[in-house]
Amino acid sequence: MTRRVRSDGLDPEVDYEEIARLFGQYDFPWDLEQALSFALFRTYAVPSIGRLLYETEQFGTDTQRRHDDTALLLGEIVDQGLESTPGRAAIRRMNQMHGRYDISNDDMRYVLATFVVMPNRWVNRYGFRRTTPIEDVAGVNYYRRLGRLMGIADLPTDLAGFERLLDDYEAEHFRFDPRSRAVADATLDLLTTFYPRPLAPAVRRFSIAIMDPHLREAFGYEHPPAWFERLSHGALGLRGRVVRLLPERTEPRRVRDSSRIKSYPGGFLIENLGT
Repeated sequence: MTRRVRSDGLDPEVDYEEIARLFGQYDFPWDLEQALSFALFRTYAVPSIGRLLYETEQFGTDTQRRHDDTALLLGEIVDQGLESTPGRAAIRRMNQMHGRYDISNDDMRYVLATFVVMPNRWVNRYGFRRTTPIEDVAGVNYYRRLGRLMGIADLPTDLAGFERLLDDYEAEHFRFDPRSRAVADATLDLLTTFYPRPLAPAVRRFSIAIMDPHLREAFGYEHPPAWFERLSHGALGLRGRVVRLLPERTEPRRVRDSSRIKSYPGGFLIENLGT
């Protein structure tokens, strides 16, 4: 079964927001949810980031809400648009939160790079199809615009540049820190709550198995047996092949509608999200 590529015919230099919505809300909503979760997770392995999150205490004491706030802010920007009033409100809220702390431009660039690179790598490894050149360029343009609105300087101009930034930064900065490990453990504990309780140990083991080896080492997690690592990656690849046979999604899947968002059953206000 061949699915159409919804963004065919769109211009990634102009239509990057529409391409990002089609990519994230129609074609790869589940994949994007997983990829961005693991993208944020890997930022903890940079000690300057992991320590800051640990010292705010909220990733240990209110992990669900911190997860929800991050997902909702990013999701509303995609859904409503970077230039819209709600989108600008969400960006302003993120800037207010980040402005309270002494965060280097290098760390901010790295975090943004994870949003560009990791969804691309996830979809190309596990998705029902590979990304297209139009989607690759649009993703870069989308996050370059978001980065500019967040005041992040010296951003790469293409996907290869973002990949080099991410890989080089991790090679230089990833190392073990007990505070980073504590934040990672709290996040893994949250991840297990998204599945039936008896599956919690298996979900944790599976999550560690699909991490890059250098990420596991930075957190001090034990490497799984090679057969289990292959099985875990294979299971995600099999899911992609199954999805390829399913009918196309006809309605958008928005972040605000995710069953993983549990902190605001009565709705939320953008200005009240975050720390």
